[in-house]
Amino acid sequence: MRPRSIRARVTTGAVLAFALFMCVILVVSSVLIRDLAREQNIDRADAAAREMAAHVATERYGNTIPVSEPITRMQVVDHESGEVLASSDALRGQAPITDEEPEGDDRRISTPVCGDIAGGGEDECFLVVGYEVPDSAYGDDVTVLAASRTPGFLATNLLDLVLVGAAGLLTVGTGFVIWYGVGRALRPVRSISAEMERISASDLHRRLPDSGTGDEIAELVHTANESLEQLESSVTRQRRFVSDASHELRNPITGMRTKLEVELSDPDPDLRARERLLTGLLSDTERLENIVNDLLELARVETGEPARREPADLAEVVAGEFSDHRRYPALRIHTPEPVPVQVNRLRIVRVLTNLVANAERHMDSRIDVYVRKDGDTAVVEVHDDGSGIPEQDRERVFERFSRLDESKERDPGGSGLGLPISREIVQGHGGTLTAGHSLLLGGAVFTIRLPLAPPEDGT
Repeated sequence: MRPRSIRARVTTGAVLAFALFMCVILVVSSVLIRDLAREQNIDRADAAAREMAAHVATERYGNTIPVSEPITRMQVVDHESGEVLASSDALRGQAPITDEEPEGDDRRISTPVCGDIAGGGEDECFLVVGYEVPDSAYGDDVTVLAASRTPGFLATNLLDLVLVGAAGLLTVGTGFVIWYGVGRALRPVRSISAEMERISASDLHRRLPDSGTGDEIAELVHTANESLEQLESSVTRQRRFVSDASHELRNPITGMRTKLEVELSDPDPDLRARERLLTGLLSDTERLENIVNDLLELARVETGEPARREPADLAEVVAGEFSDHRRYPALRIHTPEPVPVQVNRLRIVRVLTNLVANAERHMDSRIDVYVRKDGDTAVVEVHDDGSGIPEQDRERVFERFSRLDESKERDPGGSGLGLPISREIVQGHGGTLTAGHSLLLGGAVFTIRLPLAPPEDGT
């Protein structure tokens, strides 16, 4: 989905939601404003009517009832005859404002009146409040009436039009703000999209620019760059695998082919020579098979192929694999305590086997293997009493197909992949594998460090 489509969808959805919200606010506001204005109107007319009732109970008005704003329409009406006994100037000569009479025991009247009957224009409306006053100063029962002009917006749709107009303007303004804000927020996304389109398999080193804002967009950029880094690493490993495989397999295959072509071109082959040739080819085939197996194992480990892990005692694993003195006569194991780890047993055994086999190739007479705890780390050390590894070569031995001169002399058929595979496996378990000088035996020492397994519940 393109950013513009997102922008339109977000803006439309937000505006619709805001419009719905404004409709609710509009209805509630209209009802509240009308009720409030009506109550104020009633209160003003009621106060004026009660004041008149108190006055006529003891004293008559003259020809004109004195008034003050906002109540300017008042009358005193004879209850029996309906004659207007007194009125304000605004209602002089007018008939009673209303013929409404109190019902039951209630002596109060409250009713709306519209038109010229209340002394206003034909389109004006008033809210009339009256009280019945028995035995008044006029000698008979009278009714006092006070009329309060109803605000125009209550009698017409003016209030609704104003509220709708304000809501419309607010909705449009909100939509514009959201449209602008979403567009500004999505601007980095468009930059990211454009940059991603420029990235291809030939330039995976490119990275997305970090805005440095620390928001969700910056987090997206960080995640994308991490993915690009992993992709670049994966492609680099794949290319290196192809390069290594072609480099290491070319020479043996070429040699085998040459031998076969020479043998086939001999018009009078020697059977013994042919037998020696076949024996040599079998040896070359086994070496090729070992190289291919090591390359495939390295590829599986480097690509992060998941391997099932299980709780194991590293001391018990070492003792179980190398305790046969007939097979390992020069090896001595030192495991003073259990060392619990969470590992894939087959892969860790392969690492240990590689290290012990490496030590056997370079030792003079002895190999010592120590398994112990060091804080929250499990440690395995493989010592030999050989000539050791020069300090400048202690990292190079973990490079693919890297073989020191001594290693080539002692094991010409080696592939140079055992130590790289071992390091990849250990790193895949969250540990480290390093080479150093053995202070114990004077030769080389390879040290594995793995996280200890967490203690079981209740221990």
